[in-house]
Amino acid sequence: MREVVLDTETTGLKYRSGDRVIEVGCVELINHIQTGKTLQFYCNVNKKIDEGATRVHGITNEFLLSHPYFEDNVEVFLDFIRKDTLIIHNADFDLGFINNELKMVDKKALSNNVVDTVKLARQKLNTRIANLDYLCKRFSVDLGKRDLHGALLDSQLLAEVYLELIGGKQIKMTLDTASSKEDTMHKNNNNKYSFVKINVSDKDIDEHKKQVKQIKNPLWGKINY
Repeated sequence: MREVVLDTETTGLKYRSGDRVIEVGCVELINHIQTGKTLQFYCNVNKKIDEGATRVHGITNEFLLSHPYFEDNVEVFLDFIRKDTLIIHNADFDLGFINNELKMVDKKALSNNVVDTVKLARQKLNTRIANLDYLCKRFSVDLGKRDLHGALLDSQLLAEVYLELIGGKQIKMTLDTASSKEDTMHKNNNNKYSFVKINVSDKDIDEHKKQVKQIKNPLWGKINY
């Protein structure tokens, strides 16, 4: 299953008042996991960036002068997101801006299925506070690189938060009779995952087989060792 985490940075808060998209960041997920494939671009605009917005993302009009317009990247953008589900934090804001940019270049509004992680977080965590900083801290997602907001960085952070909101990383477990080891993904105090090796002897395995054979009419049916 393919999903795309999407974020934007803008000149201000109201596209209806003429504010524009100045950065787009996208992160590809396959089965909820980041693949490493991303899309990021800046957009030159004929609109002065609000001072308050610049304090948030650090982008200036001078910086954007060397970058193309949104329309120059629109086909690359649409090709990246395809028709796959979009994961967006406060989706109405970003979709409003993106669809406004698409309208300006005679493109149709997006019709992708959308997961709004603000709504998802409030539902799952029963909290009114659902900004990205709060969620990253709650799930121990590293914010060390986030001095300023950035569309690509925020998409990468949101991808980690989204994974936690839908249930977190799954445990991987295997049992090898040859090596008599069980590999288990274990979460340490830093919220990172590492392998924990659990030794299982041949004697333990033989004893387990004997116990299973003694069970009459097991729910899983007859097992042939």
